[in-house]
Amino acid sequence: MIRVLVAGLGNMGLSHALAYHHNPDFQIVGLVNRSVPDLPPELQDYPLNHDYAEALQRLKPDLVCIATYSDSHADFAVAAMQAGAHVFVEKPLASNVADAQRVMDCAVETGRKLVVGYILRHHPSWQRLIAEARALGGPFVFRLNLNQQSSGPTWEVHKALMQTTSPIVDCGVHYVDVMCQITDAAPVEVRGMGLRLSDEIAADMYNYGQFQVLFEDGSVGWYEAGWGPMMSDTAFFVKDVVSPNGAVSIRMPEGVRSDDVDAHTMTSTLRVHRVGQGDEDLSMAGEPGHQELCDAEQAFVAKAIAEDLDLTRHMQDAVRSLAVCLAADESVRTGDPVKL
Repeated sequence: MIRVLVAGLGNMGLSHALAYHHNPDFQIVGLVNRSVPDLPPELQDYPLNHDYAEALQRLKPDLVCIATYSDSHADFAVAAMQAGAHVFVEKPLASNVADAQRVMDCAVETGRKLVVGYILRHHPSWQRLIAEARALGGPFVFRLNLNQQSSGPTWEVHKALMQTTSPIVDCGVHYVDVMCQITDAAPVEVRGMGLRLSDEIAADMYNYGQFQVLFEDGSVGWYEAGWGPMMSDTAFFVKDVVSPNGAVSIRMPEGVRSDDVDAHTMTSTLRVHRVGQGDEDLSMAGEPGHQELCDAEQAFVAKAIAEDLDLTRHMQDAVRSLAVCLAADESVRTGDPVKL
C-alpha cells in the first residue's frame, strides 16, 4: 500500500484526495493546507496539517500529491523526492522552465517517480481525438480554447491563481501537450498577446490571452484562455484539428456552460471530416467525468510505482509544454515573438 500525503486542498487537491481514499492501493497519512478547508465527509477523519515541511519529515510518505499554487510546486516536489517520496504534481510543473528542469533532474537523480497532472492523457475521448488526428497526417492546424465565465467563489479562485500564473499558462499546458502528441514535432516559435480586463487583478497581470505556436514540421497552433465575469459563454470551448486530409473536432451539446468543471474535459461527440469522404460522428457517450479522470490519474501513479514505468518521455513533455506556454507569456509581456 502506498502511503500518501496530499498538499493543497482546493478543487484538484480534494479530487485527488478522494481518488486516494477510494483506491485500495493508497493510504492517506495526512492532508496539508494553509487554512482549514471545507472537507467532504470521506476526508474529515484524516489528520490535517498546516506545515508542509514538518508533515513531510514526520509522516515519511511514499508519495506526495502536490496541488498547491504553482509557485510552490518545484520546491515542494524536490523536497519530497529528496525525502524519499514519489511525486504527483498538478500542472503546471513549475513557474519557470529552470525550476521545471530542476524537478525533472531531481527525479532522475533520486530514482523517484514524477507524474504531472495532465488529466487529458487519461481521457479515452481525448486519446481517440489524438489517434484520429494523427491518422489524417500533417502538417496540422490546431484551434483550441478554454474560456471561463467565472463569478463568485470561482472568480476568487481565478484571482488567486493569477497572483502567480496567467490563464494561458495554467490551462494552456494541457492543450500544447495535445498539440505535441499529435505532431511529434518540436515547437520552434511562439507569438502571444493578452489584455487585462479587470481592475480586480494586479496591474502587471492579464486575465485574457491567446498565442500562436509554430512547429518544426510546419504545423501551427492557436490557443486562447480567459477568466472572469466579463467573459463570453459563446464559443468558449473550441477544439479543432485540421490537416490537408480533413479535420477532427469536438462538438459540444447545447446548453453546456463554461463554469461547469466537467465541461472542461467533456467531448460528447467527435466529428471526423475526411476530404472526399464526408463526415463521421463518433459518440463519446459514457465518457468519464472530472472525478473519474482524477481516479484514473492516480491509478496510473500506482501503476508507475508498482511496475517501475519509465517516465522519461512524460517528464520531458511536461517541461516542453510548459516552456511553450511560458514563452507565450513572455511574448504577451514584451510584444515580441519568442524563439524556442
